[in-house]
Amino acid sequence: MDLDKLPDGWTIYVWLVAGALIIIAAIVAMRWAKNNDQFDEDIKYLVFDENDKDKMTPEDFKKSQEVLKAQMKSRDEHLQAQREQNK
Repeated sequence: MDLDKLPDGWTIYVWLVAGALIIIAAIVAMRWAKNNDQFDEDIKYLVFDENDKDKMTPEDFKKSQEVLKAQMKSRDEHLQAQREQNK
C-alpha cells in the first residue's frame, strides 16, 4: 500500500480511532477497578498494626482496626468462594 496515493486528511481518522480506543480502554480499566474494590480510600489503614497504636490518634487506631477486620472478612469470603469454585 502506497501512502502517497491516499487522499489528503486521512491521518486524522487514524488519530480519531486511536483516541477512541484509548478512551474505551480507560473506561474498561476504571470499571474493572470499581468492581474489584480498587478505589477503597481506607486501604491506607492496612499498613498499621498493634505496634503503631502510640503513633496514631485513638480514632485513627480504631478505624484501622475496623478496616483490618473488614478486610480479613472480605479475604476469607473470597478464599471460601475460590475454594468452592475449584471443587
